[in-house]
Amino acid sequence: MSINLSKFNIYNNSLSDLKNEKIIINTINAHSYNISGSDLLFREALLKSDVLLPDGISIIYALKWLYGYNLKKVAGADLFFYEMNRIQQIGGKCFFLGSTELILSKITKRIENEYPQIKIKSYSPPYKLEFTKEDNSTMLKKINTFQPDVLFIGMTAPKQEKWAYQHYSLLDAGHICSIGAVFDFYAGSVKRAPKWMIKIGLEWFYRLIKEPGRMWKRYLIGNTKFIYYIVKEKIASLQSV
Repeated sequence: MSINLSKFNIYNNSLSDLKNEKIIINTINAHSYNISGSDLLFREALLKSDVLLPDGISIIYALKWLYGYNLKKVAGADLFFYEMNRIQQIGGKCFFLGSTELILSKITKRIENEYPQIKIKSYSPPYKLEFTKEDNSTMLKKINTFQPDVLFIGMTAPKQEKWAYQHYSLLDAGHICSIGAVFDFYAGSVKRAPKWMIKIGLEWFYRLIKEPGRMWKRYLIGNTKFIYYIVKEKIASLQSV
């Protein structure tokens, strides 16, 4: 089952226009769109995002072809660096939730060097499919004690988006950002595509050739499925005219 892409309120403004208040910021790409077709809680989390960024060239092309929208891709990494520069200027605080202790320690060291005005805390939750009440209580206590201006969640989709959505009312944080792979990119454990590949929309291809065993299903089968859904939506829109 799929939901029309038009149902998602995808952000089309500058990151500098983001409200300085408690908001959930998520991203959408072909992969997360596909997952939302069968995961109802994840779909609800995306639909009710305060800000849903178009993180995927396929989303950009699809919206252009379907409705003539001219959106600009905003990746999770773009959001991350925007937020870091913003809170560097105000001497703010950021909290990293997710990943391993090793990755978090690398992130902390890099931030201390590149963003010395930012106060940082982090927590690596237990690696499991579902958290217990005790797990959630521990995460919330660590975050809320620190009261970060930005909470970065890196537990991969759809887990991170669903966790933020389910615990939104209990979180004492400003911008709540689910940015997944950015943790690994910034820590240096996974190399991001060269800027020229990102610029021409081939970041997905770079990830595929770097990790074919893990990414082939996501990009080859997943992108084919995404194209099918978009063509189906296009046909339906033409028939309704």
